[in-house]
Amino acid sequence: MYTQENPYENLPQGHPVLVYLEENILIKSLFSELFQTKIEDDFEKFFNCFNQLCEVEKHFARKENQLFPYLEKYGWTSPSQNMWAFHDQIREEIKYIRKQIENKTYETIFNALIQLHNSLTHLMNVEEVRLLPNALGMLSVDDWKEMRQGDEEIGWMFSTPPTPYPAQEEYIHPKDDKKKRELPFSLEDKTHYDEGYLTPQQVNFIFKFLPVDITYVDENDRVVFYNRGDERVFPRSAGIIGREVKFCHPPKSVDQVLKILEEFKAGRQNTAEFWIQFKGQFVHIRYFAVRDEEGIYKGVIEMSQDITDIRKLEGDKRLLDWE
Repeated sequence: MYTQENPYENLPQGHPVLVYLEENILIKSLFSELFQTKIEDDFEKFFNCFNQLCEVEKHFARKENQLFPYLEKYGWTSPSQNMWAFHDQIREEIKYIRKQIENKTYETIFNALIQLHNSLTHLMNVEEVRLLPNALGMLSVDDWKEMRQGDEEIGWMFSTPPTPYPAQEEYIHPKDDKKKRELPFSLEDKTHYDEGYLTPQQVNFIFKFLPVDITYVDENDRVVFYNRGDERVFPRSAGIIGREVKFCHPPKSVDQVLKILEEFKAGRQNTAEFWIQFKGQFVHIRYFAVRDEEGIYKGVIEMSQDITDIRKLEGDKRLLDWE
């Protein structure tokens, strides 16, 4: 573990660790402002300040999805298990305060805010005394550079991004990063997608077990793919592959389908959605325009899902109820 007296000395601007520390400074200043603002006298100021504090979710998400996986690679797994659980506790505290603010039950907010302050203060102390110094001792410069690229996809608590790291002339946007990373599995027979690697069998499994019907129509209006799940809402057969999409819908709805294609191709629309009653099910149908990096139309994805049971959900369910 890291033992340097000042582990943060000489870190370059924009380094992920410095950004975490700068966010901690911001958190402390936001609490100072919240405690100085009487919600009954200036609700808007209090509400806006609290909303900014809620951006701590990005601080948590970067740790959980960026920092923790790197630490796991070097054998330190306790942050993933213990600190993540503490993040979830703080999320619940934030959720509770937000509900009190929405219900305008002001008398409960101050004590809840003190609890949240204590929880975040403890978390920041653990970060600054143990987590981040140890991470600096474990991770390489290349690790931190890779991490910063992923951090950008999640975002920060600040209204403007922090200083680029590494320096601007070295910086590579995550979408342009072609570097091969060390992975704990073989890449044989796998294809690289936007993020991650899958075999053809794994791709087929994903489409087969997704609880939605998916049909892909290419830029020439021909059906080139559908997923063959066990419980499709609308039946499909192999004969549809290669068929013009206008022949795949009943006459009463084909005009709407053609209108969607027209608007998608013209770039005037990107989505369309419908919901219908069908054989005792409440079905949600959505169309999404597919475009390449230059914005050129490459087809449309149709997704249909039975959301009958989803519509009945209320409250929270956080525990398994298997028998």
